[in-house]
Amino acid sequence: MGKKHILIVEDEESLLKLETILLTVKGYDVTGVLNGKSAIEKLSKATYDLVLLDIMLPDIDGFEICSMIKSNPHTVDLPVVMLTAKKSSGDQERGLACGANAYLTKPFKSAMIIDVIERLIMARHKAKE
Repeated sequence: MGKKHILIVEDEESLLKLETILLTVKGYDVTGVLNGKSAIEKLSKATYDLVLLDIMLPDIDGFEICSMIKSNPHTVDLPVVMLTAKKSSGDQERGLACGANAYLTKPFKSAMIIDVIERLIMARHKAKE
């Protein structure tokens, strides 16, 4: 299994840098974008192993992006982890309803995010075998 590629969609630059460093140190190849439009563009041009997705973005919200990913035959099995400050059970239900594989809230524990990412990537890899 080669180096896994993760797309991070996060509009807060400092958090995007932190998440990028965290995942790069763990051996992932990371691409980061600051808005939904850029995320959709990247997803149409490259292959990723997982998307780490904020909900509150300046243009297209994370719920809509997740729905787009899950309704596209080329990305339907792409794991999506929502990482957001939105903590309400309604938001969580909405995230899972639009297809998110995991819903994590900020502030987050690095070890927990890494565990969830590794579990989802491994499950996808095994399903493809």
